[in-house]
Amino acid sequence: MATLSSKIITICTLFIVLPNASATTNNEVQTRPFKKVYAFGDSFTDTGNTKNGNGPSGFGHVSNSPYGKTFFNHSTNRYCDGRLVIDFVAESLSLPYLTPYLHRKRNDFFGMNFAVAGSTAINHLFFVRNNLSLDFTPQSIQTQILWFNRYLESQACQRVESGCKDFNETLIWFGEIGVNDYAYTLGSSVSSNTIRKLAISSVYGALQALLEKGAKYLVVQGLPPTGCLTLAMYLASPDDRDDIGCVNSANNQSYTHNLALQAKLDELRKQYPQSVILYADYWNAYRTIIKNPNQYGFTEVFKACCGSQDPPYDFSVFETCGMPNATACSSPSQYINWDGVHLTEAMYKVLSNMYLQGNFSQPPFNFLLERKERQG
Repeated sequence: MATLSSKIITICTLFIVLPNASATTNNEVQTRPFKKVYAFGDSFTDTGNTKNGNGPSGFGHVSNSPYGKTFFNHSTNRYCDGRLVIDFVAESLSLPYLTPYLHRKRNDFFGMNFAVAGSTAINHLFFVRNNLSLDFTPQSIQTQILWFNRYLESQACQRVESGCKDFNETLIWFGEIGVNDYAYTLGSSVSSNTIRKLAISSVYGALQALLEKGAKYLVVQGLPPTGCLTLAMYLASPDDRDDIGCVNSANNQSYTHNLALQAKLDELRKQYPQSVILYADYWNAYRTIIKNPNQYGFTEVFKACCGSQDPPYDFSVFETCGMPNATACSSPSQYINWDGVHLTEAMYKVLSNMYLQGNFSQPPFNFLLERKERQG
């Protein structure tokens, strides 16, 4: 039986392009609400930066089958069996899938993805100074903002009084980030309160930097209920459960983080009234699905589709998806969890619909589109 410390070490290596399959027509180009999308975040949003960055070899298994099997028929360095939320966002806007920044020699006319798996909200040096660095991906949201600045400089964006003119036609998708910060300090003397305060401050600074450059339309995802991920269920005591059967302590942590994030978004809305800032409610969207999974086509709520097949969650940190002896289920669309840490394409599709067409963005995504149409 593995010790808790060995499990924690393995956990921390877990957290964390292609053109669109169909060609876009001239009519689609004319009706696109945005010309570009810039994305930030961690492995829930990364479309290939990890494999090509300075990240640890522990992430290499994402290059192996069965990653990508559902949609791409081969691995695309996405931590999923297919598409992520950001891919569905691009589809909904009639745009190609975003090129990862470290593959920027490819087509970047329609935007860029700066998200990288393993990223933290807090600067990597914090983890080094607290002896919490186990050779994880050294990127943080500050790294991504630095990449973004370099990219803008290379594009020589046309400046106007309110910032980069390009931003009038650009959507910023600020994906979930912060889960890794809590994961990397699990079992240490660093408190959750410390992580929350530092992480929220860092995210606030990154968003402010984007707004100062003239960003007009932003969507900011909160944290998911991390206690519902297979990994959390695998590690936690069976008596640590909440009203929907997930790990109570982990979900409380995510919930408190999201409250602080939303308060900061309110501050930014007051500071930058010319911009539209949406909060994508990952927490409540996920919980809504968990409460009635059959309504959304799911039959397995906590088991991992791809992994060791060890009971009760078909998961082990010592035989994760992409490793030689790991196997994938035959019906990923019926599973919420893909590899124990990341979600299936089916789950991401449902979540993206809830953000873009449902009531799980505040204000609704249609409000952002209407504002964009009025401003031209």
